[in-house]
Amino acid sequence: MLLGTHTPKLDDKGRIILPAKFRSELAGGVVLTRGQEHCIYVFSAAMFQEQLDKLRTAPLTSKQGREFQRLFLSGASEQEPDSQHRLTIPTVLRDYAGLDRELTVIGAGDRAEIWSTEAWNSYYAEREEAFANTEEEVIPGLF
Repeated sequence: MLLGTHTPKLDDKGRIILPAKFRSELAGGVVLTRGQEHCIYVFSAAMFQEQLDKLRTAPLTSKQGREFQRLFLSGASEQEPDSQHRLTIPTVLRDYAGLDRELTVIGAGDRAEIWSTEAWNSYYAEREEAFANTEEEVIPGLF
């Protein structure tokens, strides 16, 4: 399970060092792809395969399903962390997420998310109060 907030730096070659707490879960390979809200999703290879299996159940006749698959999968990049636990974030994904040197990496349970620190801080500030004041079920039947 991927949890917590981390603040690594992006190096000049577009690489990020994986947070130490994430390394064992992501050691077998990762897939980076476009996330929603202009972040980058980082899945373990096994978790990405689970997501892909779910996406394949969408009917080809679903326009929204096709569009989601195109955007989600066209930015996907399979990688193995190097011996120093680094991943290279492809230019297309860095541009999509507006990444510069300052990053925030959050654990979101089944995936990590890479955000520009500025974008994360803005997102968090806009939504923290609503989160703190949630009085009703957010995920029906679960929470």
